[in-house]
Amino acid sequence: MHRELTEYEKMKENLPFDPADEALAARRTKMREMELLYNRTTRDESDRRAELLKEMLGTCGEDVMLLPNIHFDYGYNIKIGSHFFANVNSTFIDVAEIRIGNHVLIGPNVTLCTATHPILSKERLPQQLEDGREVMLEYSHPIEIEDEVWIGAGVIINPGVHIGRGTVIGSGSVVTKDIPANVVAAGVPCRVIREITEQDSLAIKGY
Repeated sequence: MHRELTEYEKMKENLPFDPADEALAARRTKMREMELLYNRTTRDESDRRAELLKEMLGTCGEDVMLLPNIHFDYGYNIKIGSHFFANVNSTFIDVAEIRIGNHVLIGPNVTLCTATHPILSKERLPQQLEDGREVMLEYSHPIEIEDEVWIGAGVIINPGVHIGRGTVIGSGSVVTKDIPANVVAAGVPCRVIREITEQDSLAIKGY
């Protein structure tokens, strides 16, 4: 007889799970405490920020900077490479894994959200289990951002999105589908506008 999965295991497998589970709720509470510590740091406390990020995140490369304020759901589902910068007010709803490559830039007020809920309203209502408990189910899809991506201010990245290497996402975009490598994409919903070419070089533009 197979052992029943814990709510944490269901979450990790991107299956419907109960977010009110005691262990998951405890982790989110722990993250709130650590966020407060991080968000109270000053620009002169870069070493302290680095220590906290190493403790909060699943993987954290070298030269990683997120300007306060930050918000993570669980932290351990976030994997960030090296030479990463995020401007103020980053929100990572990491119910599923959020994987970010090297040399990625994120503007202010950006949200990466892996969490989602049932489309049918009756399935979003509390569901009664065999043991009598009522749960409101949640599930998720992972997000991946490859190396050298630049995400502009105010962007929202939805569950399940993959953004290819070297791409630029314009400010205010809502990214609902995968975006290929080496393009400029923008809009609501976000769509490819054009490829990035050598004509985009600062030297050619006269800088």
